[in-house]
Amino acid sequence: MLPAWLDVVSDPVLEATKAPAVAELHGELLRQWGSSEVWRLSFGLNSVIVKRGTDGQADEAAAYERFVVPLELPAPSLIHRDRSDGVGILVLEDVGRVTLEQEPTAEGFVAAAELLATIRKHPVGGPSEFPPERVKELADRIGRIGFDLGPLTEALAGLHRDAPTAVVHGDYVPKNLVTDGTRWTAIDWPGAYTAPHLSDLYTLVRDAVALGHDRAPIVAHYLEAAGGNPALVERQILVGGGCFYLVALSFIVEEGLRTIPESASWIDGLLSELEDVVGALA
Repeated sequence: MLPAWLDVVSDPVLEATKAPAVAELHGELLRQWGSSEVWRLSFGLNSVIVKRGTDGQADEAAAYERFVVPLELPAPSLIHRDRSDGVGILVLEDVGRVTLEQEPTAEGFVAAAELLATIRKHPVGGPSEFPPERVKELADRIGRIGFDLGPLTEALAGLHRDAPTAVVHGDYVPKNLVTDGTRWTAIDWPGAYTAPHLSDLYTLVRDAVALGHDRAPIVAHYLEAAGGNPALVERQILVGGGCFYLVALSFIVEEGLRTIPESASWIDGLLSELEDVVGALA
């Protein structure tokens, strides 16, 4: 089975895999959501990943142009891109067949913390794309928050004074962390932006703890790899958690309810976790 839209990028796929014809390719559907579809296409030992995205997933190539390529971030190489009629299709390097979601080991989470330190070591020019005023903007768009977000706004303003602005992946979770057995790579970059908080480390730790792993070694390894003040990093993590929940909730309200109907059931839990983070910042 092959994707129905493969003809749009068949030439670069054939060139990358050395397949003599489309009919010779083997297709494996890796993931399918309302706004994205991801396949592995292979011929013999050669393989590529092709990804078709709409809505917020349609312009992942822009993140490559802004961050991944110029900063040489640990992401799959972009082989080809196509964008038309609100649909983006990427042909990407195949960086491995095992995700941290499939094999959620303690060692994998520690390796992911080191990978994140590599991503964050590149300060970026220009203003942060998550300034303090964005807290109110997102809250207004969500429209269901019944508690005071002032502590989050104030703490985020403090980070803009005390911490450097760097790249935020935006969805740094086990399904987007891939290994080939030797190296780890972060995939799925359409939500990348710049900010001084550490929402990526927050989500990594959140998932690790949910799986029964200890938080301390993950944060300690990030600190060892990235350097920095432990107290400041802890503040970046907590503020990052608040920012993560705001982004996640706004996505559900504005896109997820349409493209992922089951996301409606996520709202109450995310609101509760957001309230806990804001309470910890108060």
